[in-house]
Amino acid sequence: MSEDTGGLTRRRFIETASVGLGLGLAAGRVRAASGPMGGTPKAQRLPREVWIASLSLNGLRAENPKEMTKKVLARMEEVTPFEPDIVCLPEVFPFANLTGPGPSLAESSEEPIGPFSRPFAQFAEKHKCHVVCPIHTVANGRYYNAAVFIDRHGQYVGQYQKMHPTVGEMDSGIAPGAAQPPVFKTDIGALGAQICFDIEWSDGWRKLREAGAELVFWPSAFGGGSMVNTKAWENKYCVVSSTWKGTTKICDIDGRTIAGTGQYADWVCAPVNLEKAFLHSWPFCRRFAEIQAKYARKVSIRTFHEEEWTIIESLSPDVRVADILKEFDLRTHEEHIADADVVQRRWREKMNERA
Repeated sequence: MSEDTGGLTRRRFIETASVGLGLGLAAGRVRAASGPMGGTPKAQRLPREVWIASLSLNGLRAENPKEMTKKVLARMEEVTPFEPDIVCLPEVFPFANLTGPGPSLAESSEEPIGPFSRPFAQFAEKHKCHVVCPIHTVANGRYYNAAVFIDRHGQYVGQYQKMHPTVGEMDSGIAPGAAQPPVFKTDIGALGAQICFDIEWSDGWRKLREAGAELVFWPSAFGGGSMVNTKAWENKYCVVSSTWKGTTKICDIDGRTIAGTGQYADWVCAPVNLEKAFLHSWPFCRRFAEIQAKYARKVSIRTFHEEEWTIIESLSPDVRVADILKEFDLRTHEEHIADADVVQRRWREKMNERA
């Protein structure tokens, strides 16, 4: 499209289209989100419907961390009409994209809740939402690249410390976090995190799955591309990225991108329904017709025929997926693989005894 065609400039076209779609404008950029402005009122949401917001630093520059904090908070305010349950921010964002000299590691590190995380704890309390606030933290004289979890009341829940820092980070004084990443039980589900370079390893993601994580947040300096989607379907949980550059996105348990940023969108806000189960289609597909006959529109059965995966999802506040699994003798994908593992080990033990 040309800059000016018959009096309709490119910018004017974007503004007109954006208003028609219910998208907001600020500072000459479109701030996009999924769904109608204001989202679904909380009273009308499904019991395990979680509205997730995630920000990129696209277009944000600041002279110092205080100015960057103000700009990030302003961007967060744009999301509040959607009443998000949780907002995720990028990796160590107060110290990113600075035009002036940044503080030393000692000056930029805190024991939460401290000077860098406090404004976001106040935001969480004001808007009654959880916040994933990635900053530098200090504990026992060691410095960490961390994701601080703050609850709806503005209270510190805990922190994940980056397991796999880069060589450059470690040379600057950042220590690797513990080998077992924590999972935080909250009112919206079991939450975990990985950070940036962690995506090059599988151990932390796997351990989060084994510990029951349902939503895993990935604050990062880069977009990650299809690696983010892959971590979601490999581990059967929702993965949410928040980045300095590239795409910030929300991925469902099948790896599908629910919402993502781009040229005209600096943040996303969209719902995920956690009332679902991931199955290996065979042999459980033999019961799907019975489930559909009984529950009809109250349940969605979505099958990936090539992969032989199936996702069973409740679309009704009256139906729990765990009850369906029990009623129809279904096993989750994780349980199905574990069952096979047990029998395989027994066979090997028997073969070793006979050898």
